[in-house]
Amino acid sequence: MSSTQTLVAAIKAELKQRGLSYAEVARELKLSESSVKRMLAPGGEMPLSRVDELCRVLQMDFTELAARMAQAMPLRRELSLAQERAVVADPKLLLMAICCLSQWTLEQVLASYRISEAEATRYLVQLDRLGIIELRPLNRYKLLVAKTFRWRPHGPVMQFFRAEVAQDFFAGGFDGDAELLMLVHGQLGHGMARELVERLQRVAEDFARQHLLDQKLPEAEKRPYTLVMGMRSWLFEHFRHLQRGGGARRA
Repeated sequence: MSSTQTLVAAIKAELKQRGLSYAEVARELKLSESSVKRMLAPGGEMPLSRVDELCRVLQMDFTELAARMAQAMPLRRELSLAQERAVVADPKLLLMAICCLSQWTLEQVLASYRISEAEATRYLVQLDRLGIIELRPLNRYKLLVAKTFRWRPHGPVMQFFRAEVAQDFFAGGFDGDAELLMLVHGQLGHGMARELVERLQRVAEDFARQHLLDQKLPEAEKRPYTLVMGMRSWLFEHFRHLQRGGGARRA
């Protein structure tokens, strides 16, 4: 949904909440009712002067209306296959996407990677077109993805991760300061399994939240960390032939 469509939707929602008809709005704006309908129709033109007038009719300022717009705009929980293919097709675009998901500033990206400002700006524009961010003046941006956003489980980005990243990540000893690798196996009821998945999701959200809080720390006091979590009903293929009953029952 474009910014103009979101603005019109927010105004219409406020009019409905206040019980104001198009006829009443038309009288306040000294317009015909048909003009108001055209202005608030999909694809209609909404001059900034009219926005101010409508805010007056609604008895609210533009800051309040902008907050309503932000609340009304749905955040993406995942991308389409086409969008993921576009992201993973260019390594630098994928890097920029990951940096944006980590809410790095442009200055942090330029200081950390061999990417020119012109390249970074071009990639930010592409991510805006893909609906991952909303690009703002001075190359600032707003994320358009939810806290629960994840790459598609069998999509292009996770395929890239499995093929190019997973082996490198798990090759480490996980024995450094504040590092951990655990493998826990067991049998659970389905309800408890779902509850544990929800807890793990909250851990991931805590990690993301702490990352944002620690952005205020000096660079010398921060280290890059990656958190990978997974849980599935599964038996290692190497042991499957040892199961009784032909291996049909899952452990």
